[in-house]
This record gives sequence, C-alpha cells and structure tokens, in this order.
Amino acid sequence: ILKEGETLFKSPVALDFDYIPKKFMHREKEQELMASCIKPLLKKKNGRNIIITGKPGIGKTLACKKVLEALEEEEIPDSEEVNTIYINCWKRNTTYKIILELCEKINYRFTQNKNTEDLFNITKEILNKKNCVFVFDEIDKTEDFDFLYMILEEIYRKSIFLITNNREWSFSLDKRIKSRLIPEIINFKPYNLNEVQGILKERLKYAFYDNVWDDNAFNILVKKTHELEDIRSGLFLMKCAGEIAESQSLKKINNEHVEKSIEKLDVLFIKNSDSLKDEDKFIFSLIKKEKEIKIGDLYKIYTSEGGKAAYRTFQRKIKELEQNKFICIRKIDGGKEGTTSVINCSTSKKITDF
Repeated sequence: ILKEGETLFKSPVALDFDYIPKKFMHREKEQELMASCIKPLLKKKNGRNIIITGKPGIGKTLACKKVLEALEEEEIPDSEEVNTIYINCWKRNTTYKIILELCEKINYRFTQNKNTEDLFNITKEILNKKNCVFVFDEIDKTEDFDFLYMILEEIYRKSIFLITNNREWSFSLDKRIKSRLIPEIINFKPYNLNEVQGILKERLKYAFYDNVWDDNAFNILVKKTHELEDIRSGLFLMKCAGEIAESQSLKKINNEHVEKSIEKLDVLFIKNSDSLKDEDKFIFSLIKKEKEIKIGDLYKIYTSEGGKAAYRTFQRKIKELEQNKFICIRKIDGGKEGTTSVINCSTSKKITDF
C-alpha cells in the first residue's frame, strides 16, 4: 500500500502529448529526408519543401520538432544562421494571425495598428537576413493561403514543411502555390506492434518508478494503442491507469486499472464536433439526422439546405470527416447506379486532434 506522500509517478510530464522525449524512435528515415531538405540552406542555397501526411498520433509533429531542435542545438554546422519557426494552424488559421505569430517568433512587438501587409514587410526584412525553416502544422485548418504565397515569393532562402492528417489535402491547393512549392511528400505509416511497445516502454521509464507496472497490464495497454493507431491514446491510458492505482493506494498498476482507463478513453476523448469548421459542421449535422444515406442523396439534401460547395469539394469534406473518425463510409453495389458510398455516423472512438 502506498504511504501518504508516496507516488507511482517519477515524472508525469513525460506523458503529456506535447512532451519531446530525448529518445525519439522509429522515424529516422523520415527525419533524414527532412534534414536533407534543410541542408542546402547551410550552403546559402534555397531549401526544399515537404508535405508531411499521415494519421494523427504517429509522430509527424514530433519528428519535425526534433529536426528543429537539432538545428537549434547546433548539431548541424552553421545552424546559427537558420531561423526555425513552428506554427500550429489550428490555433492560427488566417494569414493575419499567422503573420502575427511570425512577429512573435522573431520578437517583433510593435504590431498595433498595422495591417497584414505592413507586418509581413517588417518580418520579411528580418527573416531575409538569415535562412528560414517554416513548419506549418495542421495546414489544412487554415482559412486562406495568402501567407504561403507571400513566403514563397518574398522570403529568399527557406524550407517549408506542411503537416496534415489529410493525404489528399494538397489536391485543393491553388495552382500558383503548387507551382512555387513543388513539394516532396513524406507519408508517415502507423507504427507496428513492436514499435508501439518500444515507444511506450521508453516513456514508461521516464514517467514511472521501477516495477510499478504489471507486465500483463502493460501488454493490454500496448495492444489497445496499436489497435487505435495513435500513440497519444497510449500516453493517456498510462497516465489514467497510474492515477487510478494511486487513488486506491496501490503500488502496482494492474489489468483492472488499464481496463477502467480504456472506458474513460472512450468517454472523455472522442473528438468534439465543435472543433470542426462551419461548413464541415453543417455537413456533419445533416449526416446525424440520417441513420444511413448514400453520398449522392446527401449532396442533394446539402444543396437544398443552402450548401454551395461543388460535388468534388463535398466528397473531399466527407473523406476528411471519415479520416477524423466522425463518420463511417462503406461501399455498396448500387445496382443501376454502380458502386456507391453509404455514410453513417461513426461509432468508433479514438483520440484524434488536440
């Protein structure tokens, strides 16, 4: 039994979703490609650009941050000549907000009463004195891409990394941006079972004292995390199971604690529809009214209710809702109509974006 003041946790911060571990495993090839895109900057040349895709919770953001960390720690020669700028576009989703964030990153504080163009001209003068690596995370959440065009046109030497969960997002990019970006693509595949086990075991060493986890309980946690294909779900389960064991004053985390954590995972961390953009939220609300509906019939309802998107754009939005686990799509033989997609609300539960 735990005594008063005793704890199972050595460092609970190691289980936070935004924690950057010293040892980052199983993404060496992806990081090497990122580094190769930056290296031309160190020779006073323009860098290469990348679109980074893959499901949530499989290391895309962390891999980028580790590469930026290597630059900042001068593991790459002459790295002091490179500005590294990371911006989450879920939080900064317009050109004006992104330019404001750029000002923040370069420590320019006199932003009051200045418009977007004024602020960008100021940041441009500062940024063009060095090389720049820009990482725009959740790039598909931006409402416009003027900032991207401005950077491509007016920042001299740079590499741009664009991170998205939606592999097809780049298809919707404006041609004038595509022709200037000319990106390479890195697709992050989900971790296999052994990789999930290794990653979670490494975090366990940092987060907990020795011998507090029952081996079978840990294996259940690993299996569930692999099933969900999201490392963050495993971090949540580890932290929650430890807290449950502590609340019972136990020195060992067992199967029961993990099972209770899985129940909480299902209830507490399903992605909230409030995080959707207005148009996506509108489409999702139409789907919720129907038990099951063909995509063509749903589009007719969408347009009759005032929806303006073209059918191809509508299909892309449906695909994004599926990828984010809001809905399920299955293919059926539609008879005379051929193969068609049938949509219903998702019953699967998974940690996605935070």
